[in-house]
Amino acid sequence: MIHRLNVTGSVAAVVVAAALTVSLGAAAGNSFLRAVIQTPAFAMHTAPQSALDLEVGGDLIGLPAGSIRYITRKELLALPQHGYTVSDDPSFTEPTKVSGVLLAEIVVRVAAHPDSDMAVAICSDKYRANYPRDYLAAQQPLLVLEIEGQPPAAWPKDAETHTMGLGPYLISHPKFSPGPGAAGAGEDESQIPWGVVRIDLRDERQVFASIEPRGPRAGDAVAQTGYKIARQNCFRCHNSGKEGGEKSGVGWMALATLASAAPDHFAAYVRNPRAQDSQAQMPGNPGLGDETLRDLTAYFQNFAPAAKP
Repeated sequence: MIHRLNVTGSVAAVVVAAALTVSLGAAAGNSFLRAVIQTPAFAMHTAPQSALDLEVGGDLIGLPAGSIRYITRKELLALPQHGYTVSDDPSFTEPTKVSGVLLAEIVVRVAAHPDSDMAVAICSDKYRANYPRDYLAAQQPLLVLEIEGQPPAAWPKDAETHTMGLGPYLISHPKFSPGPGAAGAGEDESQIPWGVVRIDLRDERQVFASIEPRGPRAGDAVAQTGYKIARQNCFRCHNSGKEGGEKSGVGWMALATLASAAPDHFAAYVRNPRAQDSQAQMPGNPGLGDETLRDLTAYFQNFAPAAKP
């Protein structure tokens, strides 16, 4: 393993790039991730230099698990930049030009195990978005540094309430493309958070282990479909232990109890929360069909205490 904190100079940069190439060589031939390796390397700081620094944590190269470091905005801007006009991102009310650094670029530069680690974006309101390696390769999400050529201080407010700033970072896509078979099933959702303050590098298996289908029917299509929906949607705001988002304040087992005790109410709430509770903050999911909601409900029922094997 190459220790590269506070390393500068062209020789060190070449060494780091070579180390990353070796790491990615075990990554099942993922040509996209190999292609984003660039030089020079940058430092990771032990303390923030400004409020706009990106906090990184988790499995960082050369550091104990759970360490926290900071990357300055200037250092991020020095990486290869990509830009495009995005037209399908609900963060914006109209087509908007964004630019920044590929999230995969950060993974290959700072992850202790870039062949297995994924990126987890953590927002100021405890919302989380997960970026497994296949998602990074297929969707090429961008850590946005500039909107219409402007830094965070000049960015627009959120599209829903028009009161909250989108910075210090947000994540977008050139054009989100659901995977095969996902149309209408809610199984493949874009991960486009704003208010991102931290990127964690984590082992994908460890992050999702606590919400994998369980019990004797874990392999059934119903459980697997429900799991995909919950993993990409519910897990952003609802936590299972130390994993998952904490924005809602309602944990996985509470959802499981509701799905088991009142399945019709659970399904109706998922589809249209404010119809069930006028004070609900959760956005609705009107596109989820009855069959998909049954799958999601059945998935959560397997986590209820009475359903444990």
